[in-house]
Amino acid sequence: MNETDRIAGKKRFVFFAIFFGLASLGVLLRYGYLMLSPRYITRPVLLERSAGRGPIMDRNGRLLAMDTRLGNITLWKPEIENPEELSQELAPLLEQSPEIFLERITNSRSDFLYLKRQVNEPTVRLIESYLAEGRFRGVGIEYITGRIYPERNLASQIIGFVGNDNNGLAGIEYALDRELSPQRGTQEAGTVMGAFNRRVNPGISGSNVFLTLDVNVQYILENIANQILTENKAEAVMFMAMDPRTGDILGSASLPGYDPNNIRNPDETNRMDRPAIWAYEPGSVFKVFSLSALMDSGAVRDNTIFTCEGHYERTTGRGERIVINCLGAHGRVSAREIIIYSCNAGAAYAADRVASQVFHDTLRMMGFGSRTGAGNPGETAGFLRTTDRWSERSKPTIAMGQEIAVSALQMLQAATAVANDGILVPPRIISRIVSSDGRAVNNYEAGQPRRILNVDTARAMRSYMADVTSNIGTGWRANVEDLSLAVKTGTAHIIDPRTGSYSSTDFIASCIALLPAESPSLVLYLVIVKPQGGSYLGGRIAAPPIREAAEALINYLGIPRGRNPQISHSGAVSIPALPYPMVNETIPNFFGVAKRQLIPLLMRDDLHIEIYGEGWVVRQSPPPGTPLEKDTLIVLELE
Repeated sequence: MNETDRIAGKKRFVFFAIFFGLASLGVLLRYGYLMLSPRYITRPVLLERSAGRGPIMDRNGRLLAMDTRLGNITLWKPEIENPEELSQELAPLLEQSPEIFLERITNSRSDFLYLKRQVNEPTVRLIESYLAEGRFRGVGIEYITGRIYPERNLASQIIGFVGNDNNGLAGIEYALDRELSPQRGTQEAGTVMGAFNRRVNPGISGSNVFLTLDVNVQYILENIANQILTENKAEAVMFMAMDPRTGDILGSASLPGYDPNNIRNPDETNRMDRPAIWAYEPGSVFKVFSLSALMDSGAVRDNTIFTCEGHYERTTGRGERIVINCLGAHGRVSAREIIIYSCNAGAAYAADRVASQVFHDTLRMMGFGSRTGAGNPGETAGFLRTTDRWSERSKPTIAMGQEIAVSALQMLQAATAVANDGILVPPRIISRIVSSDGRAVNNYEAGQPRRILNVDTARAMRSYMADVTSNIGTGWRANVEDLSLAVKTGTAHIIDPRTGSYSSTDFIASCIALLPAESPSLVLYLVIVKPQGGSYLGGRIAAPPIREAAEALINYLGIPRGRNPQISHSGAVSIPALPYPMVNETIPNFFGVAKRQLIPLLMRDDLHIEIYGEGWVVRQSPPPGTPLEKDTLIVLELE
């Protein structure tokens, strides 16, 4: 190659190098322009309050679960000016140790890290103010929507909780996740970054879910259940209240419980909705339903007499001797005395008078062995074997509440047939689902009411149960003055999983009550699991709390007593001045408070309150129970 060719080749190389360099620079400039264009900037996704996950409320609109603004606090290390100073100032705001905070920043191999996730709104606002002042360089905030539960432990197993992505993981939050979740927008077409720009459609929120629960009823039951748990050193307590006419579950306490605002610590069993999920042998309370089934078949009548000599005894055709012990020798007993004395022998002898298949089928019609469909996720079907798997002792044993497993929900459901003159009404925990704009209302139906007992059978059973509260009955401690209660107590053995036989120390004490006995509008059912306080008999430890709950709920629900005075007046009503929430050391619960009740608080110099909207408070920040500091800003949203 001569000198001329070398010079020409060198010029071509320089030309192409310059060309490719300019082309690359152009691509980079174009990419930079696109990335800086507002269309392609990726900002932290902020769910609008009007387009968040729908709230869960009680039957009266009291908020049980709601969305609130939270923030993930981030850090971009290259922008930090003084790590030690940042640690000293920011770590306390995030409730972290400055030393550990600094060590984490220093030892992190990544330039980007999350300092803390799901930080509450007051802290986010405070950090926002510091960032506006130019402090905390390198610190950022990813705005997210989080879930809070204003009533904390109250009905927590029913309500459930959500995960970090705000999707339901348990309870109603899980069962109705699709209805509660806001509708998602579609990906922006034609953009490389479109997947990062998905947002919730403005104004299209998740639906509002109304439960049948009444917060006040729930509070009464949980307060009494907590006393029972402590005094009897029990493993667990279930206490339920239902309107048998509608199937609405007004309260469902299950203790121990947990706080869904903090789902990291509680034991898995504490999260379990025991009344729906846990199956157990009911014991003598079940005689209400077994005797009703036997009477309805015609095999047992009101005047049918059995003899109790302290035990039931029968020898089968194969020579097997079956013995079922009773609490005492009750002598001659009818169906009424079987219920009053809770006579095991009488119930067993009564069961001998009916065919196994007839007995089984009536119990199935009462709902035993099937899920109620009340709306609780994970509900158990219980355990009722088909008759081809029964032994010679199955029928008399089931009649006294053994060799069958039930849920508390099933017991409530069966009680409606006795309360409603033979018509069974399925229970429900979900009242209605209302769209975010209020236009669509979907009433939840657990199932259709159906007749399963004759009118005379149901009324006779209520009459027997009313006598249980007499001086000779096992449930006399449940008696309420001026109001008749139809009651049945029970004490059930628990099988020891190690031996496969009944434990000599573990029992279930229970009591069911229908009130008023003549025309029930309320059913109460209490179950005490493994009491260790000295007594385990249902009549002794379960009947008194039934009376306490009945006294409180009679007054709250306005159930008329026998000798309540009739009051007459001119029709003029004097409306007292509305009280305003007391704000002292902690933030009170403002939910449901009218705007005019808040006016006195606005006059206080020591409070910082912002109010948005008209009507009643539907959202508040910080949540109830938050300690009140001098610089705390209370934000109230009204609708």
